[in-house]
Amino acid sequence: MISARGVTKHFGDLTAVESLDLEIGRGEIVGFLGPNGAGKTTTMRMLTGILEPDQGGIYYDGQLISEDLEAAQQRVGYLPESNPLYTDMLVAEYLEYATSLREMNPKDARSGISDAVDETGISEVFFRPISELSKGYRQRVGLAAAILHRPEILILDEPAEGLDPNQRVDIRNLVSNLGQERTVLLSSHVMQEVEATCKRILIINRGKLIADGNVSDLLKTGKRRSEYTVEVAGNGVIEKLSVLPGVDAHGVEEMDGRTRVSLSVLGDEELRPVIFELAQKENWILWELHKNQISLERLFRELTDDEEISK
Repeated sequence: MISARGVTKHFGDLTAVESLDLEIGRGEIVGFLGPNGAGKTTTMRMLTGILEPDQGGIYYDGQLISEDLEAAQQRVGYLPESNPLYTDMLVAEYLEYATSLREMNPKDARSGISDAVDETGISEVFFRPISELSKGYRQRVGLAAAILHRPEILILDEPAEGLDPNQRVDIRNLVSNLGQERTVLLSSHVMQEVEATCKRILIINRGKLIADGNVSDLLKTGKRRSEYTVEVAGNGVIEKLSVLPGVDAHGVEEMDGRTRVSLSVLGDEELRPVIFELAQKENWILWELHKNQISLERLFRELTDDEEISK
């Protein structure tokens, strides 16, 4: 559905995106991750046709979008991170204005607004000023404006930014519903949102794509460190666990005569038999011994080395 082939974008001496290749299939909901300044927003703007690559090309269904940019942009809905709404307008006025910008005929405009309002659940605020809306409803209005013309593709840049936990769940469910009939590319800094919404993830760093795959497969690649949770009753717990090869003990809690600790271990060697034997040797009572699954957040940190580059 969407392809980027050899895409490069410069801003003066800064290379924001370099030789980027990616493919997004029809009907996929894909998460797009990267540290600040990694090139996410620049890439999304090129995918929508707002920015033109300096090298390479963007394709929809194999067709270079620059050959007929207006037709290509009719196929895409875009919600930028800033969500630029006119707060002095009523929601109804703003959506009508958005249809006029897209030069929709009156019949299509009316049905497009009606469908968008239903899909985004904003009927109860339809005649209210945007300035009076919560951040969650403002995001819904932005989404409604992005789908008025019934696009096949949705590109969403941080749609849950600044929302409280309940609003994040609402937007997550909304994006999942919108993705049932559309191809969606979703950028977010909130790993839990991406993991809950997207089956496939792209990770970009310093303008280059460094990971591409479904969530479960990518999580299996994070083997630089293993994480364990141990809870025991006994003496010298931290001292004895800390001297095990490659082990870093942290997150220590003392409660009810027991010690609970998190262990980070370099490499992927299985540590549970070693800890079990140590507990027997030291006459500890073992309450819990658990190997934790790598989180998407930790995988992201491993792949990007926690480096943030300037925008």
